[in-house]
Parts: sequence; structure tokens; C-alpha cells
Amino acid sequence: MVGLSGNCLRLLTGTQPTGFLGETEGFVFGEPALYARGVQRSLTPNRSPTVGLLSGLIITLAAVVAYSWYITLQIAGLRELQSDLADRNRKDSLQLLRVQNDLNSLALAMRDMLDNDEPYPLTAWSAQFQRIREDLDDALRREEQVAVARRTPEQRQYLGNSLAQFWDAVDRTFALARDGKEDDARAQIRLSLQARQAALSTAVARLLVQNNEREEQAALRIGQIYDRVQRQVYIFLTATLVAILLTSFYMIYANRRLFAQLAALSEQRSELAQKLIAAQESTLLYISRELHDEFGQILTAIGSMLSRAGNHVPEGSPLRSELREVCEIAQSTLDNVRSLSQALHPVMLDEAGLESVVDWYIPVVERQTRLVISYEKSGTPFPVDGSVGVHIYRVLQEALNNVARHSGAGQAWVRLRFLPDALELEVEDRGKGFVAHSAKHGIGLVAMRERAELLGGRIDFLQPPEGGTLVRLRVPREILGSHVR
Repeated sequence: MVGLSGNCLRLLTGTQPTGFLGETEGFVFGEPALYARGVQRSLTPNRSPTVGLLSGLIITLAAVVAYSWYITLQIAGLRELQSDLADRNRKDSLQLLRVQNDLNSLALAMRDMLDNDEPYPLTAWSAQFQRIREDLDDALRREEQVAVARRTPEQRQYLGNSLAQFWDAVDRTFALARDGKEDDARAQIRLSLQARQAALSTAVARLLVQNNEREEQAALRIGQIYDRVQRQVYIFLTATLVAILLTSFYMIYANRRLFAQLAALSEQRSELAQKLIAAQESTLLYISRELHDEFGQILTAIGSMLSRAGNHVPEGSPLRSELREVCEIAQSTLDNVRSLSQALHPVMLDEAGLESVVDWYIPVVERQTRLVISYEKSGTPFPVDGSVGVHIYRVLQEALNNVARHSGAGQAWVRLRFLPDALELEVEDRGKGFVAHSAKHGIGLVAMRERAELLGGRIDFLQPPEGGTLVRLRVPREILGSHVR
């Protein structure tokens, strides 16, 4: 009859032996499918924000790549301007200064040649003029290589012709000096060489002025490039910040919508769980009363009728013995029905309170499951409302059922603590332990969590250092005296 009672209890409460710790207690009336349909209806109409966020990310990355390419081009142009224009212009100016210095040296030499105080003949300056000519030719050749300014053919022809004419005049002057015609040579210097040297100095000075102007223009262009790049940086940073802000606002909006949806879904789930648990308790209460009242009265009447019938049978008759055996069976069935009625919904929970129900239930579990249960009770007991106590009782019932069926342990510890601010219930074993990340989760764990939430408390599934599982339920004291639907 004990086995029959256990099977009837599983059928009536909807439990299925599918796993350990919270995977046995189920809701009635097919609630998992109903809950899944509610979740699907709640989630289907909403669109995922992933597409929008990815689009914003792609646009931002494209803007960063485009701007990086633009900045690279600007820096390359700036580097080219600095190296090909500014640096070459500076080198060109140095060579022109070298040319100007050589022309000044020629001017000093010609002044010394015209000075009558010098004891040297004019031919003595021939070597100095040759050295200056070589240095001047080298300077002009180098200047031609590094010159940035695009001179016209007329400018190039003028400078070259002027230099050629100057050196032709120098050669004629030294030829006259070698022939002893120093007065004619000095006249040639006054009339031709000094004028040609002055014209060359003026041309070189004009080129230096042009180089300085171009250097200033290059500096101005470089400054304009820097200003343009700086403006573009500010524009890009502003656009990037706007894109980031828009993406962030969209993400915040999507997250708020998602959390609002989850909150609504959680509220619906809690409401559904409350209704299902209430329906379950109502059903179990109805079945418990029917078993206790209807079947109990019928079995009591059967036992009474069998006793009276046995009194009319002669002593020692085989029929009297059979009637007595049937009467004992009826009485045993009546006891089992009352025990099953108490298991479905203990009447003493409303009459004597949670403490008395736990005191009664522990020996029943030991007798039915052969578990050795160490029961500890501490603190000063205080009254617990029946509608609250039934949820605590169900958690205890589910935890002990899981210990008996799935832990593989032969001993369990139950602790009921009446704390100043809360009621704490613990069920511990040294069995296989609870696999927290199992791919298959049962309804019992969900049911215990829902009952804890209905009570405004907290339930934890822990693994003690010694192994096994510890289920801890903690309910605030202010909830224990209230009525929970």
C-alpha cells in the first residue's frame, strides 16, 4: 500500500522521476506548453536591434577608413611639398648665394686690378679668376639641378649668355695684359667687365628674391594644408561623435525596449506561475478532502459493516477469519488514504501550523523512503500563515523527494531555523550533487524558485565542501504572517 500511495501521489501531483533536485515537481493542466506559447507570442513581434547596430558600426568604420585615406593623401602631399619645394628651394638659395659670393669676389678682384697702388701685373690675377670661374660653374650646375622655379628659356639664355660674354671679356682682358697693354686691359675692365658683373649680380639677386617669395608661398600653402586638415579633423570627430551618439541612443533604446519586454514577460511568467501553483494547490486540496471525506467515510463504513458481520458469524468459523482479514485490509487502506490525503495537502497545516507539519512529515518520509533524516529545529517558533506554509512545505517535500530518488544518499539533514527576521529551511545530503549546467532542466527546480518568489524570499542550490547538495530557502518574517495567493 505504501507503493500504491506513492504512485497515486505522483499521478495526482504531476511529478515525474526525470532528474535530480527540482526536476520532479510539475504543474498540472499542461502548463509548460502553455508557457512556451506565451513566450513565443511575446517575442515574435519584436525585431532584433542587431541589424541597426551592425549598420551603424559599418558606417562608422567606413567613415574612419575614408578619413584615414584622406589624411594619408594630405600628409603625403604635405611631405612632397616640404621635400620637393621647400627643401629644394632652400638648397637653390644656398647655391645662388654661392654664385653671388663668387660674383662679389670677382668685383673685389677687379677693383684691386684697377687700383694703381698694386705692384703686381694684371696677369697675376689670372689664377684667382680661373678658380672663381670653376667654383661659379660648379655652383650654377648644382643650382640648375635643385632649382624649383620653372624659369623661362629667355631667363636661362640670358644668364648663360651673360656669363659667356663675361668670361669672353675676361679672356680678352688678360690677353691684352699678357701683350703688355695693361692700360687697355684696365679700360676693358672699367667699360665691360664691371658692367657685366653688376648685371649678373642683379640677375642672381632677382633669383634670390624669387626664391624667397616662393619659400614664403610654400610656407603659406603648408599652413593652409595644416588648417584644412585641422578643420577636417574637427569635422570628422564631430561626425564620429554624432554617429557614436546615434548608435548609443539606438542601443539604449533597443536595450530599454528589450528589458521592458523581459520585464513584461517575467511578470507574465510570474502571474502564470502563481495561477498554476494556485490551481495545483486548489486541485490537491480538493482531492485531499475528497479522499479524506468520501473515501475515508466509505472505507470506515465498510470496516464497520465487516465488523458487525463478523460478530454474527460463529466463533471458529472460517468465514469469521476471512471477514476479520478483509476488515484489516480495509483499515490498512483507510490509513493509507488518510496518509495520502495528508501528503497531498496536510490539514494540520491550517490547524497546527508549519512546525507541526514538518514534525509529522519527517517520520513519514523516513518510513516511506528508508532515509535517515537528521532534523534540527532552532530559534523561537512564530506562527506561519497556512497559505505561506504550504509553499514552504512543498519545497521541503520536493527537496526530500529528490534526495530519495536521485542523490543516491542514505542520509539527509533538515534544518528549520526561526530567525529574528526570517524563516530559514535547509535540506542537505552527501549524494551525487547538483549539476548546475545540465542541458536538461526539470520543472521541479522552476517550481521551487517560483514558490520562493511568491513568498518574496530566496532559494539557493549550493554545493557544500563535503560534497552533495544544499537547498536553502529563506523567507522574510513579515511575509510569513500574510496571505499569499
